Amino acid sequence: MAKEIRTVGIVGTGQMGGGIGQVAAQAGFSVLLYDVTQEIVERALENVQKNLVRLTDRGKLSLDEQHGILGRLSGTSALEDLAVVDVVIEAAPEEYSIKENIFRKLDQITRPEVILASNTSSISLTELGSVTNRPEQVIGMHFMNPVPIMKLVEIVKGEKTDDTTTSEVINLSEKMGKI
Repeated sequence: MAKEIRTVGIVGTGQMGGGIGQVAAQAGFSVLLYDVTQEIVERALENVQKNLVRLTDRGKLSLDEQHGILGRLSGTSALEDLAVVDVVIEAAPEEYSIKENIFRKLDQITRPEVILASNTSSISLTELGSVTNRPEQVIGMHFMNPVPIMKLVEIVKGEKTDDTTTSEVINLSEKMGKI
């Protein structure tokens, strides 16, 4: 049975993570951006705000829509704050040891039903899933850059990723305007 996703956690707030957060907030999800320092998180929130101001200036968003999107975005430098989210999308640097550490911690912090997705383009989802107690709920969501503009997202299953997780992530992607 599919669960309703309302809150999306993003781990890593660089260009990819910030873009994923922006797109999720534009789609109506509450978004919690995480990075290792509050300064990095604040910079990401400022970048998203600048992007939204440009969209408003071009007439693609109303001021009310811009404020609504910004109201759905928040940030933290405490990974434990992700305990409240319904899905996590990791967009940390493309290094296995970093991602492995994040997935181990997220497995302990988040509720058992939370899907753990990675924006990886080269790391095995089977390997990332193997460091968790929920390999059936580990999946790849490889967004194309720049995320707010590119429509494509590549959904990548690990060997143990189940069909429910895949369906929920496809549905989430579609709600975010991705194909």
